Amino acid sequence: MIEFRGVSKRFPDGTLAVSGVDIVIPPRKTTVLVGSSGSGKTTLLRMINRMVDPSGGQVLIDGTDVSTLEPVALRRSIGYVMQNSGLLPHRKVIDNVATVPMLRGTRKREAHARALELLDTVGLDRSLADKYPSQLSGGQQQRVGVARGLAVDPNILLMDEPFGAVDPIVRSELQQELLRLQGELGKTVVFVTHDIDEAFLLGDQVVIMQQGGRISQAASPAEILAHPADDFVADFVGADRGKRVLHLRDVDGRQIVVDDDGRAAGVLAS
Repeated sequence: MIEFRGVSKRFPDGTLAVSGVDIVIPPRKTTVLVGSSGSGKTTLLRMINRMVDPSGGQVLIDGTDVSTLEPVALRRSIGYVMQNSGLLPHRKVIDNVATVPMLRGTRKREAHARALELLDTVGLDRSLADKYPSQLSGGQQQRVGVARGLAVDPNILLMDEPFGAVDPIVRSELQQELLRLQGELGKTVVFVTHDIDEAFLLGDQVVIMQQGGRISQAASPAEILAHPADDFVADFVGADRGKRVLHLRDVDGRQIVVDDDGRAAGVLAS
């Protein structure tokens, strides 16, 4: 379990990125931090592995204040997946995935064997192991990034807008892949996005943040849609613009789902 207690962060230039955050991130679930640019969601995420230290308050993992833990050791125990994968361009795929286990003392042969298993886990062919990141597609690179994040079998996996730089079709595939992986592995996932649809798809708990690093609402997607905490939340999720109010329309014998403005949102399965 991850807990934020009265956490704030003010940067040296005076910017208040996070303000008085109190929230519990439950274990073995996916919590999505969602908000526009400048809402503090990435800053909050990076406090978990001490890439950013709070100006006030506490961040705890299973009751232990992370400020008492050695930063490098902490980071190597937590999976981290970022936008654009963050792979080392001069190292082959297998070496990218094996990097952290080898830094922690795992022998190369064992680390490479584990890396090959993880390529299987994230749906990549083992033939890609000896290629360099530049030889992969964007979607493949992101899958390698996920494999690297899982390489030390962490309890916690941090994902900072990991699918934001790929096209919509690949993004949808990666979202489904993450749902599959989470169903199999049951990690404590903290996921950052600015896309509310992605948040509702992936999150067991969705945390909606607004400017100044304040939490507007933290609940399940269903609870947020049924009971937005305030006008800001209702506007952010589209509840007050008819975006989430859907209707059926018959088009040439097929049932099409449309929103209040008549825009197609999907097709009703038979």
